[in-house]
Amino acid sequence: MSQKNSLKFNPDCRDCPRLADFLDQTAIKYPDYHARPVAPFGDHDAQLLIVGLAPGMHGANATGRPFTGDYAGILLYQTLYDFGFSNRPVSVSRDDGLQLGGCRITNAVKCLPPQNKPQLDEVKHCNRYLRAELDGMQNSAVVLALGKIAHDAVVRALGLRLSSYPFGHAHVHQVTDALCLVDSYHCSRYNTQTRRLTPEMFTDVFTLVRQIMDGKGFPAGAR
Repeated sequence: MSQKNSLKFNPDCRDCPRLADFLDQTAIKYPDYHARPVAPFGDHDAQLLIVGLAPGMHGANATGRPFTGDYAGILLYQTLYDFGFSNRPVSVSRDDGLQLGGCRITNAVKCLPPQNKPQLDEVKHCNRYLRAELDGMQNSAVVLALGKIAHDAVVRALGLRLSSYPFGHAHVHQVTDALCLVDSYHCSRYNTQTRRLTPEMFTDVFTLVRQIMDGKGFPAGAR
């Protein structure tokens, strides 16, 4: 796994006043929590970039690692392990020894939003960090967007029209000559418990991702 310097990220960013104020309140209420912008995690030479929504209150906001410590990470890290992207199936903390290979995880918004709902201007303001991450991807890379907000953030970061790339579960978009965007419903507690996203559906998405990464093209029905 690469030891290159991290892509552009500001751990002290306070450019969104609502988010900065909420993090200050959270740090007082939970003094042991990370309660700061959450950095991307994983392989710096990744061919796969997974983009989520934002840190969860008792997940990434607490641990400082994306999708770590909350329900949404259970399915994600197990699936990453099953497909050979992770050396462990469970992500507990930043010092648990888990490593990703060929994969990197980030969020459309790097700071915890109130009620887990970032505002559009906050998504747009944080988009420059996502753009830097995308610029650092190697050729023939895949971006997996978990949910529509993440999907839209990726399309915006690439300077493309949202109307030209509609979100749809298991849809594939050739957004540049060197980059494919794959969509999935978010692996949130709500989506998994209501069966909007099942483990089998998530496995199918990762099978699709692997197929693209291995140069085998798109399966029938992919867009």
